[in-house]
Order: sequence, then structure tokens, then C-alpha cells
Amino acid sequence: MKEILNRLINHETISKEEARNVLINISAGKYNHSQIAAFLTVYMMRSITLEELEGFRDALLEMCLFTDLAQYDPIDLCGTGGDGKDTFNISTLASFVTAGAGVKVAKHGNYGVSSGCGSSNVMEHLGIKFSNEQDFLKRSMDEAGICFLHAALFHPAMKNVAPIRKELAVKTFFNMLGPMVNPAFPKNQVVGVFSLELARMYAYLYQKTDKNFTILHALDGYDEISLTGNTKMITNTTESILKPADLQLNTIAAYEISGGNTVESAAEIFMNVLKNQGTAAQENVVCANAAVAINTAKNTGLQNAFLEAKESLRSGRALSALEKLQQLN
Repeated sequence: MKEILNRLINHETISKEEARNVLINISAGKYNHSQIAAFLTVYMMRSITLEELEGFRDALLEMCLFTDLAQYDPIDLCGTGGDGKDTFNISTLASFVTAGAGVKVAKHGNYGVSSGCGSSNVMEHLGIKFSNEQDFLKRSMDEAGICFLHAALFHPAMKNVAPIRKELAVKTFFNMLGPMVNPAFPKNQVVGVFSLELARMYAYLYQKTDKNFTILHALDGYDEISLTGNTKMITNTTESILKPADLQLNTIAAYEISGGNTVESAAEIFMNVLKNQGTAAQENVVCANAAVAINTAKNTGLQNAFLEAKESLRSGRALSALEKLQQLN
């Protein structure tokens, strides 16, 4: 690690294989906390390279506990976080709306590190059981149409990093990796990223896979469709700009989608939206993101998918998906 750190401090980059090996060695406990913190800090001060990102991804996928959900052909909706916007849990809510629309969802999530309340924080608060047991996950899919994959249970190799990330409390390159390392290896994926540069890197890496994907970056900095402005969308075959007006929606203000400062307030927003007691802005931003997932999976056109998302929410099917998941143990 000393040699790697010296090179990085001298503004050098490391190869894909070196990046992979560093993460494997971290997981094996070969480095102390100070070395790991220093390594993470380098990537807060300069951009990660494509080779480095690919190496880190490969290491995590190699070491994860795989869960086979291929029979459901699920989709994952996952953002990198790290956008500093502190919105409510839009992609997690959109996951339940997507499930309510009949598209199976394997939602990968974790506790918040750079934000106050990650998807795992809200799911735990709402009584969702975290499990990596295959039978439980399949029951979740069969009964609720969605399962929740709590990252820590599937990436035990990262236990040496978790406390350091928590202490640093700022985004690290692990934010960039989260959506890439879903242990179910879903063929369908909607990914939100916090920068246009990262959107390009994701697109390049995903083009080398057999994934059916949509990458989202709101041009004012959100790692999801925010409706506060336009959103860059990159799929397997197209690049486009989505405007709120494309979904017959008005542009909204940032404060309308802020998430509250505590898990309790975030969970309150979460339940209000599912119970059709949220604001129009909250409902629309959730349904816009769900629409992208529905369209990615079913290719029905974004406007049709938006209507399906609205119907899922207003009919109570999205809420029902959550309630069924809460009942499983």
C-alpha cells in the first residue's frame, strides 16, 4: 500500500488490476485504517479513472455473495448518492411504484454515508427485514414483487471500510460503485449518478455488458430525475435530454423535494407519498423516476410508463408492495 499511496500522491494513476488487488487486500485486512482512509482521500481530491473504477467494480463483484433472481428478470433503481442534495428517498419510493406496476425489482441499498438517510435507513425504520437468504428473497419477489438487498449482507468484504466511510462522512468512490455491484446481477438497471463525467464512465462500462440500462443525471446536479430542470438520459442505444414538459409537468423548486434531516422525517415523507398524501411535486418526481424504470423494462414509451407509475401509486398497489414486504419475516 505504501508504494501505491506514494504513486497516487504523485498524481499517478493505477491500473485496473492494481485497483482490483487493493480492494481485495482491504477486504483481507492487509491494511490499517489510516492507510485505507488515505487511499479513499486521494479519490476525493482527483477524478477516478475508467480503469480504476472498473478494477474496483470487478473486485466487489468477485467477492460479493451472489443471489440468483434471474427467473424474475428484475430491475434495480439505484443512485450513487453523493450529490449533496439531501432529497427524500426518491429512488427507493420509485422502486415500490415500479413493483406496483408489475415490474419485478431487486433494490440494492445501503445506509446513508454522505446523506442523512439512505435507503437502508428508511427500510429498517419501516420494519423491512434484511436478509441474504435465497428463499426469503424469492418469497419477497413472489409476494411483494420486490426484494431489498441490503449491501452489507452481500458485500462482507467491505466490513473493513464501513466504519472508515462512516467516520469520513463524505462521498468516496464507493458511492460510485454502489449501483454497479448489485449481487443479483440484474439485466435491467436504472442508475442515477452525481456528475456528467461519471454518467459517461458508467455508459462506457455498461456498454461492455449485456445490461439493458438507463443512466440518469439531472443537469443541476441530482443523481436522479429531479424535475428542478432537465435530465441527461443515456441508454444502450440513445442519449437524450428529458425536460419536465416532456411528461406534461412543470419545473419544481429544490425545496419541494428535500428529504428532512432525520430518518423519522424521511420515513414520514415516504409513507405520505405511498398513501397519496404527499405533495404534487413529491408524487411527480417519484413517478417520473419510476416511469424510466418501467420503460427500461417494458419499452412502452416514457409517457405511457409515467401514466402506469401514476396508476400504481394512486391505486394503492405501490403501498401494497411495501405492506407485503413488511409482513415477511
